[in-house]
Amino acid sequence: MCRYAMMVYKGHYACFNCQKTFKRRVLKDVDRDAISSVEAKCPECGNLMANMGLDFESPAKNDHKKWAHIKDLYTVGITFHSCGCSGPGYIPQDRKAIITYLEKIRSEYMHSLVFWRYRIEPENKKERELEYQRNGSELWTVSRTAFKQTVSNQEGINYWIDKIKEVEERINIIRNSNI
Repeated sequence: MCRYAMMVYKGHYACFNCQKTFKRRVLKDVDRDAISSVEAKCPECGNLMANMGLDFESPAKNDHKKWAHIKDLYTVGITFHSCGCSGPGYIPQDRKAIITYLEKIRSEYMHSLVFWRYRIEPENKKERELEYQRNGSELWTVSRTAFKQTVSNQEGINYWIDKIKEVEERINIIRNSNI
């Protein structure tokens, strides 16, 4: 059972400038008519804080190395969000591990790109249904309407090229950030 599904918990936010964390109530708890949330600002310095997820545990305020690592994680999009069942998943423990993790994701995306480059598009409804049974997860990833209509190879290729570019940008960000 999902631990966070039964009630609303305060979000965990981090300010990298002050090296402090704060819990913040959900806006709907304060204003029931609110449609969207307001960005969280640090009560001390006034800068925007990072939403780190409910599973985030703050390092000590004076542990600058861990704070720098948490900032690196956030910069490349790795946070501590989960439903509460099994935790946030794998969190790399240093800069080298972040790069290795992102390179592994890139290689998985490359593998999916190869599938789309060598795929033979179905020509009729029966072939499309058979392909959906065999390769449904690949098709579903690119298009949520894969069962109803044929997904072209070009759509799949474009989708995975964009995903690979996103990961390469993240790798470049972490490699070029201050050491």
